[in-house]
Amino acid sequence: MIPNPMMAIERAVLLAAGASTRLGEPKPLVDVDGQTLIEVVVNLLAEAGLEVTVVTRAELVEGIRLRLPEAHIVVNPEPGLGRTGSIQCGLAALGGGPVLIVPVDRPGFSASTLALLTESEETACPTSKGRGGHPVAISAADAQVIQDAAPDTPLRDLIEPKRIEVDDPDLHLNIDTRSDVERLRALRRDS
Repeated sequence: MIPNPMMAIERAVLLAAGASTRLGEPKPLVDVDGQTLIEVVVNLLAEAGLEVTVVTRAELVEGIRLRLPEAHIVVNPEPGLGRTGSIQCGLAALGGGPVLIVPVDRPGFSASTLALLTESEETACPTSKGRGGHPVAISAADAQVIQDAAPDTPLRDLIEPKRIEVDDPDLHLNIDTRSDVERLRALRRDS
C-alpha cells in the first residue's frame, strides 16, 4: 500500500516486551496458523503504510529477528516497569512522535480503524461499545509528555485520547490465554 501523503502518523511502536505470565509463552512468538503473533500485527501495520519499531525484552530479540529479519528492534532494559517504559524506549529510538502505539497482544483492530487513527492530528483511540481500545495515536506533544514521565506511570494518567467510535467487533480482543489465541485463529480463518 502506498502511504497517504496527508497521513499525520507514519510510524508505529509495537509493544512486545510483556512477560506473558498468563499465557505461559512469549506472546510475540505465539503461533497463529503458521505465523507468529508479531508477524500478524507487523503485516497489518505495514499494509497501512506504517514504519514499525518493535520494543521488546532482551531474551525475545533472537526469536523476533528470526521471524522478522528486517525489523527495527529496540530492547527495553527494564520491561518489568510497564508499558510506559516500553513506549519511552520506542519514542527515544524514533526521536518522538507523532506515532501509533500498538500492543502486540491487541490485534483486533481493522484496516479502517488504522486509517482513522493514522489520519488523526491529535491523540486518539478507537472506541467500541463504550470501551476504549488499541492502537492509540499519540500526538507529538503527548509523545513528549510520555517521554518526560516516570517509566512506571500508567499511560491513562498521562494522556486523554479523543475517542473515535469504530465498528470493529473484535477491537477488545486481548491475547492472554490459550482460548484467546484460538479465538484469533478462528477470526483469521473466517476473514
